[in-house]
Amino acid sequence: MPRSVNNVASRARRKKTLKLAKGYFGRRKNVWTVAKNAVEKGLGYAYRDRRAKKREFRSLWIVRINAACRDNGVSYSQFMGKLANSDLNINRKVLADLAMNDPEAFKAVFDTVMNSKGKTAEKPAKKSPAKAAPKTEEVVAEVVAEVEEKSEAEAGN
Repeated sequence: MPRSVNNVASRARRKKTLKLAKGYFGRRKNVWTVAKNAVEKGLGYAYRDRRAKKREFRSLWIVRINAACRDNGVSYSQFMGKLANSDLNINRKVLADLAMNDPEAFKAVFDTVMNSKGKTAEKPAKKSPAKAAPKTEEVVAEVVAEVEEKSEAEAGN
C-alpha cells in the first residue's frame, strides 16, 4: 500500500501560521521556517506581556495616587492604610482615575478617608459575603454629587 500523507491538514496548519505572520518584514512573512519561528516567538511575548501589563498598570495607578496624596500632605502608604480601615471600598484604578481627571472628587474621597474613625467592629477571620461593602460606583457617584453641589453653591454665592 502506498504511503498516505495528510497534505490537506499540513497545508492548513502552515497557512494558519503564515496568516499570523502577516505584516512581518522580509522573509518572516512568507518563508515557512522563518515565519514559524517568528510567530512562535511573538505568541510567547504576547502571553508574557498580558501578565506584565497588569503589573505595569498597578504600578502606574500607585504612582498617580501617591502624587495626589502628597499634594494633600500624606504619603501613599498612610492613605492606603486609612483606606483599608475605612468603610470605603474603592480600588486603585478608580482612585488613580479620580486623581488624574477629577482632583476635587479625589480630594473629597481623601478627606472622607482621613477623617474616618476606622472600622468599629473587629475584623472577622474570614470576610462574610453577607456584609458586602458599598459598590465602588455608588461611592464615587455620591462623592462626585457632593463635589458638584459644593461647586454649584460656591458659583451661586
